[in-house]
Amino acid sequence: MTTPQDLAAKVGENIGTSEWVEMTQEKVNMFADATGDHQFIHIDEEKAKMTPFGGTIVHGFMTLSMIPYLGANSDTPKIEGVKMGVNYGGNKTRFIAPVRVGKRIRGHWKLLEMVEKRPGQWQQTAEITIEIEGEDKPALICEWITMLFV
Repeated sequence: MTTPQDLAAKVGENIGTSEWVEMTQEKVNMFADATGDHQFIHIDEEKAKMTPFGGTIVHGFMTLSMIPYLGANSDTPKIEGVKMGVNYGGNKTRFIAPVRVGKRIRGHWKLLEMVEKRPGQWQQTAEITIEIEGEDKPALICEWITMLFV
């Protein structure tokens, strides 16, 4: 556990990496049902085999939505006394490479900013890179902002 002030001293540093998580067809199908995005490239394994990807791929927004799970299953510093953390938004999001269903992904965090906006309210901005196991290019890179209430 760390304090917000101690974490603020790590601006510019890589602060953690998550565990690997397999992106299964079952998870992709559930995401498609939850969002209404049933494009064949995500859910129809036979049709997707005829595309340049050679099979189904994970929704880009599903990969982005994995950030909270990956963060919770990472070695990023945990702040003492956090009552609540909320997504505030993103400055930049780029989907670099598709994640093929069955691949594993993990996240890497670099702390860009840690600012106390009001007493007990910290705004954390991190560059998050989602790596695809065995691939040269990452799935995505984004700057993500979280508000932490201590």
